[in-house]
Amino acid sequence: MADERLLDDDLTATPDAEESGRPDDRIDDERHDEDNILKPEFVRRVTDALAAGDTDAAYDLVEPLHPADVADLFELLDREDRARLASAITDLMSGDVIAELNDHVREDMIEALPAAAVAEIAGELDTDDAVQLIEDLDEEDRRAVLAELEPEDRAAIESALAYPEETAGRLMSRDFVAVPEHLTVGDLIDYLRDRSDLPGEFFEVFVVDERHHPVGTCLLSWVLTTPRAIALGDVMKRDQTLIPATLDQEEVGNMFQKYALISAAVVDESGRLVGQLTVDDVVHIIAEEAGEDVLLLSGAGDGDINEPIREAYSARVRWLVANMLTASVASFVISRFEGVIAQMVALAVLMPIVAGIGGNAGTQTLAVTVRALATNQLSSANTWRAMRREIKIAALNGGTVAIIIGTVVALIFANPLLGGVIAAAMMTNVLVAGIAGVLVPLTLDRLRVDPAISSSIFVTMTTDSIGFLAFLGFAVLSGLVG
Repeated sequence: MADERLLDDDLTATPDAEESGRPDDRIDDERHDEDNILKPEFVRRVTDALAAGDTDAAYDLVEPLHPADVADLFELLDREDRARLASAITDLMSGDVIAELNDHVREDMIEALPAAAVAEIAGELDTDDAVQLIEDLDEEDRRAVLAELEPEDRAAIESALAYPEETAGRLMSRDFVAVPEHLTVGDLIDYLRDRSDLPGEFFEVFVVDERHHPVGTCLLSWVLTTPRAIALGDVMKRDQTLIPATLDQEEVGNMFQKYALISAAVVDESGRLVGQLTVDDVVHIIAEEAGEDVLLLSGAGDGDINEPIREAYSARVRWLVANMLTASVASFVISRFEGVIAQMVALAVLMPIVAGIGGNAGTQTLAVTVRALATNQLSSANTWRAMRREIKIAALNGGTVAIIIGTVVALIFANPLLGGVIAAAMMTNVLVAGIAGVLVPLTLDRLRVDPAISSSIFVTMTTDSIGFLAFLGFAVLSGLVG
């Protein structure tokens, strides 16, 4: 009984937060607020120490922080202070800190550290994280860092850098477990116990043939619950999802979502197993791609408050210039009806309502379509069904808004004909917006242009132009104005 109680105690004991490597859940009120965010006064104490050149004081303040908090601290500082802090706490700049940093902030940190320090950090990281650390360096700095690495680490990173950016080859980890298929479960267990160079975390063992092609996979739970004498070939799962090393990271994320994967083998062009991807890597990809599409639709660049001003300006001004050019189309339409507008000032007052509602309707449909394309929910197989669906929604929305705006305008201006004109224009523009919100991104996608980048420009141009044309055109056709 004593042994059983001891066993129970061992199994249920909670390790100390520091010993387990996990952050303590308790909030330190000296440094964090109630939302577990670093307090402004704490950040100020660090910046004051750096400004005074008191690196020891800055080190003492930062040393107790969790790596994620150190990363947050860097992101809260000005660029100049980041470089000072990096120099003051070089030995605290672990791989865990670097992995948590925002991309733009990470670049600042790496530039502030000597090549040897960057190489030391990269050596602590998994290959995929080390690649992310090094890939954005300029060629000279990259060579300097690679020269400081151990030959094995350097070869792995150079191999990853040979793949295009944002592909599975760049993201994959080269730390995985692969065994031949002739082993038994017992052989595999003994093999795992005897190896000292196993990955820190892995969920399954890949089974390969003599050409190192993956032929199956064994979850660790299967291995632990299967008799030792059973052959791997009898227990392994042969139907597995293989990811080409050149596959775009967005498609990788879609595959993990679709097939509910925890990990997956990555293969090269010849079908050889070269790495693995795990769900923690892919969660980051999914979040990154989703945020990227939203920001591309708005034209806000990276949408990151740490993005350099010059890069943010370059990304946004192009968008604004393009909008200015497309807006001229709507202005041209209005200019054709200058005499009509002069006859009835109410038309000028009501025009922005028609265009604005149409623009919002188009944006709603556009957002749904771009997301469907990004997640592979929309393809040539269901294009017309999606189109019919959006037309029906647009008809319902257009009818509702048209009745409301038509009634209100008729009452306010005491002119039922004007109410009917704006109702007809509204219905027309919302229908056009629904169609454009589907057709524009689909067309761009067929042309191999990212629909998230420029769809909104064309949809807005369409709804503005059609809105003005429909409203002013119906006003003329109805006899409301001569």
